[in-house]
Order: sequence, then C-alpha cells, then structure tokens
Amino acid sequence: MLRPRRAVALSIICQVMTEIRHDPVAPTRTQWLASGAAIAAHRHDDHQIVYAGRGVLAVTTDAGSWIAPATRALWVPAGTVHAHQAHGALELHLVGLPAHENPLGLDTPTVLAVSPLLRELIVAHTRGPEDGSPERARLRAVLLDQLRASPQQPLHLPTPGSPVLRALCDILRADPADGRTLAELGREVGASDRTLSRLFRRDLGMTFPQWRTQLRLHHALVLLAEGTPVTTVAHRCGWSSASAFIDVFRRAFGHTPGSGS
Repeated sequence: MLRPRRAVALSIICQVMTEIRHDPVAPTRTQWLASGAAIAAHRHDDHQIVYAGRGVLAVTTDAGSWIAPATRALWVPAGTVHAHQAHGALELHLVGLPAHENPLGLDTPTVLAVSPLLRELIVAHTRGPEDGSPERARLRAVLLDQLRASPQQPLHLPTPGSPVLRALCDILRADPADGRTLAELGREVGASDRTLSRLFRRDLGMTFPQWRTQLRLHHALVLLAEGTPVTTVAHRCGWSSASAFIDVFRRAFGHTPGSGS
C-alpha cells in the first residue's frame, strides 16, 4: 500500500488542480524543491521545457501524469494546466519559449530523452542571465536544435475517464504490486475482462499490461528518488525479482536503476 506521506502528496496534486493560477510568461530559471514539494496547478501563455537535473519530477494534468528522471525532460505546451511534484531533492530547470516558437511541433505534454549535450545546454541556459547577448542567442539556438533531435519517450500514465476503469486503476495506484489478473480485478469492480480490455485500448490507448508496467515504472522512479534499495523497489512495484525489474527499467530508460542520474 502507499505510505501515508505519498498518499498525502497525491491528494495535494488532486487538490491543486482545482486552483489554477495563470502566469502568462513561462520563466527561464533554475530553482530547488525539497522532496515532496509541489508547485500548484497553473498555466502559461508560453511553452515550457521542464528538466530535473537532480531528483525525479512528476507533472500532472487532467489527462494524466508524466514522470522524468535526470535523463528525461518534459515538454509542456502553451496553455496546458499542469502541476509539478518533486520526488527526492529536485534541481529544477525551466526554459520558457514563446507560443509561436515550437521546435517540436507538439501540442500535448511529452517526455523527451536528454543527451549529455542537451543536459549541459539546459543547465547553462537556465543559470545564465536573460541579457539578449549574441552569446545567449547562440546558446539558445543550439539548445533548440538539440531539442528537435530528442527522441520522444512513452512515459505518459493517462487518466481514465470511465468510472469502472478509474476504479480499477485506483486499486493499482494504491498498490502497484497487486498482481491480480484483469479478470480478477474485473470481478472487484463489476466488469468483465473483455470490457476492461476494450476500455483500456479505447480510453487510454494502451493495453492493461502496458498501463500497469507504466504505473510500476512511475512508482519505481519515485521510490528510487527517495533512496529505496533496488531490491525493495522491485518487490514494492510487483516484479518477481530485482533482475526482472532491472531488465524492464533498462529497456525503458536506457540505463540501470541508479546509474542514470
């Protein structure tokens, strides 16, 4: 089961999504957030790149949640209502881009791979002054070029709209290690596995095993950011062994747990 502190954190995110702040200009800056800290729901008239140089960042919208360790960044399109949640001490780098400047052509939040070069560009850009100098302009141009080359990552955990699907997903959010089959879970929420399978594909765009794996990876990133040992993470997230967890993690993120930050 989720520990009380994490349950409270999830409750905070749900609450702040009802209190929307409008900040027209998306800032470009570096800031630190303590583990468990949240930035309330807000929106910008600009696009924003959100990157955690340290710790793990979760971004929540009404469409679901996205999570990113230090090898990933989040693209948040202009006008998107979103809230931030820090897991582990978070070194947050924010890059604002005018609404007319969309190097990725994306209109939905997206997780992007961050190469070592892109990481250094983001860090340098968010720590330097907005002085309009030629050097600053060249740095920004290279950063945008690197963004265009960044592969998109399937790290979105969509929020279900169907009440029965939402009930099932809430069960697994409360305990990602729950290993019951779809048919067994269906009996608890009052729907057949065939109906649930159809809802997963129609409402969430993925199969039940895919959604559960995404949920477990999200939960694993949070636990790892809090310093939980890999073997314990594997157990709490429902993998049969640490080696099975490490294999799935490596395929999802390109590195083993704890080696990519």
